[in-house]
Amino acid sequence: MRSEKFQNEVDLKYKLYNSIFLTLPLDGIHGTGILIPILKDECSKGLEIGKSPIEIFNHFFEKQTSFRTEKEQFDFMFRVIHFIERQVVLLDAVEDAVFDKMNDLNGAGSLKALKSKVKQTGKWESFKSDLEKFAVRVVLTAHPTQFYPSTVLAIINDLIRAIQKSDLLQIKLLLTQLGKTPFLKKERPTPYDEAKNLSWYLENIFYQSASNLYSELVKGEGMSEEKAGPVISFGFWPGGDRDGNPYVNTETTLKVAARLRYILFSNYYKDLRVLRRRLSFKGVQELIVDLEERVLIALNDSDSSAGISVLEITDYLNKIEKILVEEHDGFFLDLLKKFQNKVKLFGAHFANIDIRQDSRIIGKAFQVLRESSTEIDRQIGNASTDSLFKVKGLLSYFKTDDEVSRDTISVFSTIKEIQEKNGEAACNRFIISNCQTSVDVARVYAMAKLCAWEEGLPLDIVPLFETIDDLAKADETMRELFENEVYYQHLVSRGKKQTIMLGFSDGTKDGGYFSANWSIYKAKENITRLAREKGIVVVFFDGRGGPPARGGGNTHKFYSSLGNNIENQEIQVTIQGQTISSKFGTKASAKYYQELLITAGLGNRLFEDQSKQFCAEDREIMEALSKYSLEEYQRFKSSDKFVPYLEKMSALKYYGEAKIGSRPSKRNASATLNFEDLRAIPFVGAWSQMKQNVPGFFGVGASIKRLKDEGRMEACKHLYQNSLFFRTLVENSMQSISKSHFSLTQYMQKDEEFGEFWNWIYREYQLSIDMLLEVSGQKEIMELSLELKDSIQLREEIVLPLICIQQFALMKIREMDLSGNIDQNKYNLLQSLVIRSLYGNINASRNSA
Repeated sequence: MRSEKFQNEVDLKYKLYNSIFLTLPLDGIHGTGILIPILKDECSKGLEIGKSPIEIFNHFFEKQTSFRTEKEQFDFMFRVIHFIERQVVLLDAVEDAVFDKMNDLNGAGSLKALKSKVKQTGKWESFKSDLEKFAVRVVLTAHPTQFYPSTVLAIINDLIRAIQKSDLLQIKLLLTQLGKTPFLKKERPTPYDEAKNLSWYLENIFYQSASNLYSELVKGEGMSEEKAGPVISFGFWPGGDRDGNPYVNTETTLKVAARLRYILFSNYYKDLRVLRRRLSFKGVQELIVDLEERVLIALNDSDSSAGISVLEITDYLNKIEKILVEEHDGFFLDLLKKFQNKVKLFGAHFANIDIRQDSRIIGKAFQVLRESSTEIDRQIGNASTDSLFKVKGLLSYFKTDDEVSRDTISVFSTIKEIQEKNGEAACNRFIISNCQTSVDVARVYAMAKLCAWEEGLPLDIVPLFETIDDLAKADETMRELFENEVYYQHLVSRGKKQTIMLGFSDGTKDGGYFSANWSIYKAKENITRLAREKGIVVVFFDGRGGPPARGGGNTHKFYSSLGNNIENQEIQVTIQGQTISSKFGTKASAKYYQELLITAGLGNRLFEDQSKQFCAEDREIMEALSKYSLEEYQRFKSSDKFVPYLEKMSALKYYGEAKIGSRPSKRNASATLNFEDLRAIPFVGAWSQMKQNVPGFFGVGASIKRLKDEGRMEACKHLYQNSLFFRTLVENSMQSISKSHFSLTQYMQKDEEFGEFWNWIYREYQLSIDMLLEVSGQKEIMELSLELKDSIQLREEIVLPLICIQQFALMKIREMDLSGNIDQNKYNLLQSLVIRSLYGNINASRNSA
């Protein structure tokens, strides 16, 4: 079953423009384009009859080409990769160009639909009240799976517009430019490079889309922009996220803060130039000219505090508004309001820089502080939660040769400096990765007081709970904190609000798909219950990746599925990798996906839906599914073949060499690959590159099958029918399965070391398909999401030659490793093939890691 709309709007247009691309006389591509469809056909038919990638390419080179030397064959493979990377970009542009046709922008989940329902149910006053408190924060992270440089992003945006106009000449010109524009840099990007790349989205997409959405949100009968809060805000991790990235330091953080302010004030200046042309009235023109001049000074002065503050900008705009209304009939007031909304949303900082560090690194740095002062060491004593919260005095001196410890200590004064220049909202959160106990939070509190703020603390300390065990005891940890008088008073000073981060990525890596999601759900329930008991508002910040295995997929459905037993005054979520470009790459798509998050949260607040609460039987079934899937996943993970399989049979170890991002692929620099130190991105990404996608389904089939064997399949079906939460889990797991392609690696069945391990994965894959279809009543995977299914299928078809090249290279490398007969030049070329093949596959998936 296929989607007719997708075939007409996307598939046909892609094939038309791709046919143009195939014939372009580009260096290194001319002639290659003709062979790509033939190679794709060879790969498809070869895998279908059980051929290995080596056998496929041997046959292809012998029967379809004149390439006989290894050099010719390798050169061709590199050209194929180069070509397919750009085919993926073309498909991205086509899908983005028809975004409004493929999505009902005014349908379910839209702001228009929500407002209509609010009016029909007589909840308009409640809606207005909620806008004073409710907020959505989209946090752009620095994770290394988005590598398009700004030059390519600009081409994509121009290509989208050309496709929308059906301008074939312009499309051909842009495709030629795309073919000649390099995607990759030879050097690994620095954290500051990553910040510059991601700030492109703030400057070119979110600045306009968020303000447009906000204007729509506060428009309506009796609405007041003054009373509505800044419903939409942005977080920023590049330059602030230190966890596992030793290259981020205080200098980077300060540079990123300065850049965010610079690009924001650049946009302000452009808007003021437009306002100046329109607001040419007496009493107004003088104010707007003066304001423009002061913003220009702030823009060009290296001292960020120079020029003008946000309060001063707001004061200017309020004066202008008053004159417009009283003396000029409100002429061009709507234009002024749009700019006022931008200042309200973005302040002087554009996006909040989050500081993040691992609790173990913080502990090591804290020990440096203890050793630097006998008085502080005496106060801390046994380093209990209570003693840490009571530490007093500013530390004037510390000594360490460890650069990471020095940075961890110095970052608090850096936060203070940023706040003084750009306002508190510019940098006021410290996130503790791998947070396990209340001591981890108390330690950060003590360090902040010792290093920067003797009086008061304008800083939110955010514990991040990730593992299954830490999630299970998260409410106990928070109870200890809430019941500590010093910390409670700190929360009072912060508006009685506590932000808590929950990590889907490492949760899934630790406990598998069902168990991680259910553990996070229960942790939210337990913490919500506790916070309400203590009179504290808890804000959940979800650390989600792109794919379902890392909390991605249909994210807004997760929020829509949460009942009132989970606090939802704010929705905060990380967006990373290709998800940034795929969901927020254009103003239209960015506005749409922000809208979905807003309406999901507001809808839950305004309309109590008992169907979102688990009945006793459904909760029991969900608990059993979590327990059984965890047991199966842990049995699988504890296999002595698990880590060696990833190391020897996947592209895992090449992630660190791909120079996509600044962050190392594992937290520990040791040569030995340790599962605990392995970051979630390369872990999930390695499975994705093999087209096995284990984290998104392993344990799912086994857990449902156990319940079926116990005679409880009807109860599972009841859960599916009655719980949007469980249906979303099922649909997202189906996405992971639809991106799996086991015929690609079926040659591994014959591998002496890993053959049975591969079969184990394949059996669970097949079982998961059977069980998900049975529990959902669907006849085929993703039957209810045909457009998305067709998009995935087309993308998988495009990259098929590329992933076959990757497996060809991995097979050849393993042959050499096993034989011990290594031709170093050939070995290096094969490794380069693997590394180069990562990029196109990552971007084709749009949410691979």
